[in-house]
Amino acid sequence: MSYTVPGLSTEQAHTVIGLLQGRLSAYNDLHLTLKHVHWNVVGPHFIAVHEMIDPQVELVRGYADEVAERIATLGGSPKGTPGAVIADRTWDDYSLGRDTALAHLGALDLVYVGAITDNRKVIETTGDIDPITEDMVIAQTAELEKFQWFVRAHLESIGGDLTSEGAGSETGAADASRTDG
Repeated sequence: MSYTVPGLSTEQAHTVIGLLQGRLSAYNDLHLTLKHVHWNVVGPHFIAVHEMIDPQVELVRGYADEVAERIATLGGSPKGTPGAVIADRTWDDYSLGRDTALAHLGALDLVYVGAITDNRKVIETTGDIDPITEDMVIAQTAELEKFQWFVRAHLESIGGDLTSEGAGSETGAADASRTDG
């Protein structure tokens, strides 16, 4: 790296680039996972979930592009290859194939928990270093939280309980959320 943006030291830029590389890999994984759900959802809620997922896919793809461009702006080299996703992965691969809409939504709730939690860690770290990156990730996280709300609306009882509450794995959340319908 031979340059960065004015006001950031090379060390600060390296820190932010490392954090953003993790988000780039997470977003690349997330948009592929969402598309996988789009293709594999079945059952009576199929069309609602199938059509709800595509706008999420497109927005998350855009986040990956935005993050990659921020890495380049900071003087880094974004890595968007499948190998980079695997190397950066701190989560398990999405485990459901063809399954009911509610099972997939239960599993997706946990996927969003992971993505949002990791984004909040990046927000906390970048706040003092690079408020531009912090603002970008804050905006992305707000939309991810809204998407999680869309997912959770399908899983929520009238009393406000989630079928996926307390599940420790995607398969556990899917099992708790799955119905025969």
